[in-house]
Amino acid sequence: MDSRTALVEDLLERFPGVPREAVFKEDLLRGGVAFDKSALSDNESGEVKPKSYFIFSFDHGTLPELGEAALRRPPEEIVLTGGPYDLRRTVVSVRVNPASPYRVAADEDGMLALFLDGKRIADVGVPPMPEYYKHKLSNGKSVMEVAPTIQWGYLIYLTVFRVCQYFGAKEECQYCDINHNWRQHKAAGRPYTGVKDVDEVLEALEIIDKYDTGKTSTAYTLTGGAITSKVAGRDEADFYGHYAKAIEERFPGRWIGKVVAQALPKVDVQRFKDYGVQIYHPNFEVWDRRLFELYCPGKERYVGRDEWHKRILDSAEIFGARNVIPNFVAGVEMAEPFGFTTVDEAIASTTEGLRFFMSHGITPRFTTWCPEPTTPLGKTNPGGAPLEYHIRLLQAYRATMEEYGLSSPPGYGPAGAGNAVFSVSSFMDSLDPNSSVAPSVV
Repeated sequence: MDSRTALVEDLLERFPGVPREAVFKEDLLRGGVAFDKSALSDNESGEVKPKSYFIFSFDHGTLPELGEAALRRPPEEIVLTGGPYDLRRTVVSVRVNPASPYRVAADEDGMLALFLDGKRIADVGVPPMPEYYKHKLSNGKSVMEVAPTIQWGYLIYLTVFRVCQYFGAKEECQYCDINHNWRQHKAAGRPYTGVKDVDEVLEALEIIDKYDTGKTSTAYTLTGGAITSKVAGRDEADFYGHYAKAIEERFPGRWIGKVVAQALPKVDVQRFKDYGVQIYHPNFEVWDRRLFELYCPGKERYVGRDEWHKRILDSAEIFGARNVIPNFVAGVEMAEPFGFTTVDEAIASTTEGLRFFMSHGITPRFTTWCPEPTTPLGKTNPGGAPLEYHIRLLQAYRATMEEYGLSSPPGYGPAGAGNAVFSVSSFMDSLDPNSSVAPSVV
């Protein structure tokens, strides 16, 4: 098509059952957005909450390629409203792409707006600097470095291990830039703590708890790279679990505790539960067997796809099926040169995976693939997957949930267009607003 506007409007017309907000959000997530200088933050000294780079870069260029956006960070997220498409409130994670047809800039009245192909399509809101970001830890570190918040303040994201022990071309997941992101921040002289001290995490959480008087922060996620040996003398379950234990002892019941880790044996999963974790995310990444083996060589080598899936099902016996929520990276199914060549094939494969897990009461969720340029798949697929794939995935996801009588997974905030705060995909925006339920912790 001649323009991105024409593509988007064609898809809006063809898929009227998908919220228009989700269509724009998916396009921004898969392809990124450019920022005028007028829309950048003043980093931690300003009034806008800046992008924290909480685990991956989620950018379409390296820091040196981002220009002014590497010196004055863009906001962590933007919220879209109004405009000619009458958009309901839509929270979108920021993925910077200076070449994107989408651009955030101030209009003639000084108000921020989103422009597509040069035409204004939405008003833009930016997250205010939270009070807790204005206070330092006793050692001088910032709360944003130790315990950043995303999803408009709903989630505290604790990346306590900033690198991954799946290392190099024969082990790293082919779409993941966690190790490069670590390197680029260190090269730029930015603070980027490799292994976060548990006492620092507790101190940062104390600051958040003190100044988050409205209790906007509702959950925390413990995560980081895979551990194949040990970190600080601890295996993966004990390493991530001991943070949960310390948090739950200091702040019992204050937040919903979640952990993103590998699919571990039941005895290790039980340790997560014993440490106080409430929700377990053993991400399955991509469903197709051949693509899993190609794209996740370390996980295939150390665990294997069949054993990975078995462990996910086994973990439901520990946490309850509702509280096991594996993520997949939506879009890598169509990455050249190995992925599916048609949207029909990709959706059929992904839906097969959804039905496998949902038939067992497990509700996966997904992150919209951002093709970071330092990754193998990002280098060969700078445009990501087709927007049509992402829209049809939203259709398939909701239909499969309804087929198995499931509601939106716990720990993700409210569902429905205009309500959702989950910012790295539109799966919550596309669901029935009445489908949100509280965690069924067992």
